[in-house]
Amino acid sequence: MGVRKYNAVTPGRRWGTVSAFDEITRTGPEKSLTRPLRKKGGRNNRGRKTVSGRGGGHKRRYRLIDFRYTKKGFSGVVESIEYDPNRSARIALIRYEDGEKAYIIAPAGLEVGGTVQCGEGAKIETGNSMPLRDVPLGAEVYCIEMDPGRGAKIARSAGNSAIVEAKDGKNIHLRIPSGEVRLVREECYASIGKAGNPDHENVSLGKAGRSRHLGRRPKSRAVAKNPVDHPMGGGEGKSSGGRHPTTPWGKITKGLKTRKKNKASNKKIVRRRK
Repeated sequence: MGVRKYNAVTPGRRWGTVSAFDEITRTGPEKSLTRPLRKKGGRNNRGRKTVSGRGGGHKRRYRLIDFRYTKKGFSGVVESIEYDPNRSARIALIRYEDGEKAYIIAPAGLEVGGTVQCGEGAKIETGNSMPLRDVPLGAEVYCIEMDPGRGAKIARSAGNSAIVEAKDGKNIHLRIPSGEVRLVREECYASIGKAGNPDHENVSLGKAGRSRHLGRRPKSRAVAKNPVDHPMGGGEGKSSGGRHPTTPWGKITKGLKTRKKNKASNKKIVRRRK
């Protein structure tokens, strides 16, 4: 792992860096574990734009990741570490004892030929998955379920992990990457270690073209628009907006609390990130 810098033979190369890809052992994915992935361009199922600045980008296939821990009671061998264009972390192809293959999020330190286990009684080793009740205090975990059987939701991106801080009855106190401490039921599954490719945050795109390859379109500043397009647009000469920053529909964007008061997950928060 690491970041590679090139000689500045072009203006785009001067500031751009890329992942070293040292840990990648296979260039193509396992075909049986991929599916077509349609571009949505930020639109929902009604065709309305819900996310701005999305469109184009390189063609991708979706890799089916086993977030639901379906191979409980089995151990497997790591066949390859692969690049996944749909996420920042690397993925590992596992061949289990029954001959079935599956992708998991590859933790830092996992190598080809290593073994991983899933289920109660698994060893406390990097890449192994087990219920949170079996994880010792102070251990780093990633790909954590919020509800039993619903699949991993927490700490899935590159370099992320949560820490098991305490055990309180049938609940586990988890300090998640945002700094928030929340309760998770002890039967929820998690994997030991932290998601791989921690240098992802150090990569500099270097040029606008790389953003376009990732499917990100250009964005205009609000104050540079006309009043018909944005509440902060218009003004004689260069204007700084003249009001609190808002969305194109007039909703305050900085400091406005949007979390619902009666949201069920609020009761699970022990200490907020702020």
